[in-house]
Amino acid sequence: MFALSRRPRTAHTTLILALATALPSAAPAQELSRNAQELYVQLCAACHGRNLEGGSGGSLLEGGWFNAAGDDTQLEKIITQGLPEAGMPGFGDALDAPRVRALAVYLRERFVRAQERGTTFHRPAENVTVRSEAAAFRTETVVEGLNIPWSLAFLPGTSDMLIAERDGRLLLVRDGKLQPEPIAGTPRVVARGQGGLMVVQPHPDYAAPGNGWLYLAFSDPGPGDTTMTAIVRGRIRDGRWTDEQQIYRAAPEHYTRAGHHFGVRLVFDQGYLFFGIGDRGQQHEAQDLGRPNGKMHRIHDDGRIPDDNPFVGRPGALPTIWSYGHRNPQGIVARPGTTGESLQIWLTEHGPRGGDELNLVQRGANFGWPVVTHGINYSGTPVSAETSRPGMVDPVVFWTPSIAVCGLEFYTGDRFPGWKNNLFVGGLRQEEVRRVVLEGDRVKSQEVIFRGIGRVRTIHQGPDGLLYVGLETPGRVIRLVPAE
Repeated sequence: MFALSRRPRTAHTTLILALATALPSAAPAQELSRNAQELYVQLCAACHGRNLEGGSGGSLLEGGWFNAAGDDTQLEKIITQGLPEAGMPGFGDALDAPRVRALAVYLRERFVRAQERGTTFHRPAENVTVRSEAAAFRTETVVEGLNIPWSLAFLPGTSDMLIAERDGRLLLVRDGKLQPEPIAGTPRVVARGQGGLMVVQPHPDYAAPGNGWLYLAFSDPGPGDTTMTAIVRGRIRDGRWTDEQQIYRAAPEHYTRAGHHFGVRLVFDQGYLFFGIGDRGQQHEAQDLGRPNGKMHRIHDDGRIPDDNPFVGRPGALPTIWSYGHRNPQGIVARPGTTGESLQIWLTEHGPRGGDELNLVQRGANFGWPVVTHGINYSGTPVSAETSRPGMVDPVVFWTPSIAVCGLEFYTGDRFPGWKNNLFVGGLRQEEVRRVVLEGDRVKSQEVIFRGIGRVRTIHQGPDGLLYVGLETPGRVIRLVPAE
C-alpha cells in the first residue's frame, strides 16, 4: 500500500518456496512462540539465516520476491494454505492466524530496512541544496535553542509566531527574534512521557475585532496523579495569558495515570472544532463509545456540543464523538477547498510496531483499532490477525516499518509550484519529511524529501508561503526555502 521501494510488482513464489522448506508441518501452534522474531528463528532461520541473510533457502533480503507497494495477503495465504504443486504443505494447523500475521509484518520490516540501507536520503542544510522530484530547496534556521518544540502557530495580521514547548512554556517570536520571557499565566501541564503542551493554534477569525482567541491543547492534571487531554482558549495581553475559557475537559473518571497517546491537533471549520485523543494505552477502549480516548471529537469552537453529532442520543455514547477506533492521531488537517458538507479531514496516526496510518476521517466511522491493524505489538507479538473487516474503514495508506508519523500539512503556497496541494507528513522515528501526492482520495506517489536532521514534530505553512518544520532534536524551527 505504500511505495518505499520502486521495484516492479512481482510474484512471491521465490519467497514462499524458500520459506516452505523451513516450516515444520508437525509443530502444534501452542509450542510456537508468539513473538515474531522468535517465530522466525524457530521456523525459518535454519534455511534463511538468523538475520534473513540466506542459507540453503536463499536470502529474504534480496531479489524481487517482496513488493513493498503491495499488501501481505498473498504471503499469508500461501504460508497458511501451502503450494501443493511445489511440494509445500499448508501450515494453518501449525500457525494460527495471529502468528502468520506477525511473521508477515516482521518480514516486511526487515526487507524494507534492508532496501533502505542502500538508499541515500537528502540531508539539507543552509549551504546544501536538495533537488527533490518537484522542487529544489535548502533550509534556514528560524529559531534554535528550544526545549522540545511541539507546536507552532502564526498569528494572522501580525509578524508573530508562537511556539509551544513540551514542558508547558509558550514562546513568542517577534520580527524573527525569540523573546526572552515566555508568556506568563498559561495553564499548568503535566510534562511526562508523551504529555505536555501539545498545541497552540489561533482561531481562524483571530484578526477580527473582538476575537483574538488562541487555543491550547495539553495534558491536564487530574486527581491522584492522573492526566487527560484538555483544550482551553484565551488571549495574550502584555505578555500574559488572559480570558481563559474551558473548551474541552473529560470527566474525572476518564483521567488515567498513563503517560502516552494523548493525540490532539485541531481543525476548525464553520464554527466547529475537530480534535483527536489517542487511546491512552487502553487499546480496547478505542472501540468503546462511552470513553473519550481513541476518538475524533467535534464540538463548537466555544465548547458547546453540536446536536447533530453522529452519536448524540445513543445510550451510553459520548455526544462529542465524531469517529472512533483510532490509536493515536497526531497529524490532523483539512484539505484546502473543502468545507461544510464537503469537508475532508485527513489524519495520520501512530500504529504500534508497523501500521502507521494515513486516514480520511468519516462521520460516525469505525477505523478499527485494535480489532484490525497492519502492525504488531512492540514486543513482536500479534495485536490482531486482521488488517480489514467489513464495517471498519481501511487506511488510505499505511507505513511498515513505522515512521512514527507526526506533523501534517497541505501545501497551498506559490513558492514551490511543484508542491502545490501536496500533503507533507513528518516522521519522528525516521526523522523525515515525506511528500505525499494525492489523486482524489488515494495516494498516487510518495517521496522522502529529507531524512536524518532531527525528529520532526510539526509542519506548518507560513504566511510567506514557506514550509516551517519543528524539530525536537536539537530543538529548533527551520524553514524550507526555494533554491535557485
